[in-house]
Amino acid sequence: MLPFAALLAAGAAAGFAGGLFGIGGGFVVVPALMLILPLLGTAPEQLTHVAVGTSLATIIFTSLRAVRSHALRGAVDVSVLKSWAPWVVGGTVAGAWIADLVSSTTLALIFGVGVLAFAVHFLSPRVHDRQLASAMPGGITRAGLAGGLGLLSSLLGIGGGTITTMTMTLCGTSIHRAIGTASGMGAIIAIPGSIGFMVIGMDEVGLPWGSLGYVNLPAALAVIITSVAVAPLGVALAHRLSPALLRRVFGIYLIFVGATMIFNS
Repeated sequence: MLPFAALLAAGAAAGFAGGLFGIGGGFVVVPALMLILPLLGTAPEQLTHVAVGTSLATIIFTSLRAVRSHALRGAVDVSVLKSWAPWVVGGTVAGAWIADLVSSTTLALIFGVGVLAFAVHFLSPRVHDRQLASAMPGGITRAGLAGGLGLLSSLLGIGGGTITTMTMTLCGTSIHRAIGTASGMGAIIAIPGSIGFMVIGMDEVGLPWGSLGYVNLPAALAVIITSVAVAPLGVALAHRLSPALLRRVFGIYLIFVGATMIFNS
C-alpha cells in the first residue's frame, strides 16, 4: 500500500512539474522510482533501467495532457514539433540501444550529471539571457540537435523538455512558448523510447512483477493516474509566473534532482 501511495504522489509531482516547466515529468519520476522500485522487488542491477523505462512510459500521457493545455493558450509551435520529430525518433531509438550496453550505476550517473549541466542554463544570467539566433535551426544543424535530443532524453528517461526549452530560448523564443512547445516533445520521445526499453529488457531477470521488459506497468499506471490529473495546474501556474522567476525555479529544481541522483548512484 505504501509503495502505491508513493507512486501516486510521484505522479502528482511529475504532472505538476510537466505542466509548469514543459517537461515530461522524468526529472521527478526517475528519482522517485529509484527509491520505490526496490520495495517492489527490483534487483539493484536493473534498478535504473526500470526507472528510466517506466518513466518514459508515463511521459506519453503526461506530455499529451500538458501540450493540450498549453495549446489552448496558444503557446505551442506545431511546426517545430513536426520538423524535429523524425530526427528525434531516430535519436531516441539509438539512446535505448546505448542504455542496453551500460550498467545501472553508469546510467544513474549519466542522469545526475546531465541534469546538473542543464541547470546552468537557467541559473546563469550570462547564459540564459543570450540569444544566439533569431529562428530555430534547419538542415544538418537541426538534424544533429534533434537526434541528440532524442538520444539523451532516452538515456535519462525524460521528455526532452529541458533541451527543447533551452534551444528555443537561445533562438529567440519566449520562455512560455518554449515551454509549451517542449511539453509536446515528450510524446515524440516517450513512445519509441518506452518501446525500446521494453524490447531491450525482455529477457532480463530481477524485474518487479508486472514488468514488460524494463517498463513496470503497475508503477506506470499509478504515476499516470495522478500526473494526468495534475498537469493542468502546472500549466496554469506557468502562465502566471514571470520568465525570470520561472528560470530560477526550474534551475534550482534541476540542481536538487541532479544531486539526488548522483548521491543515489
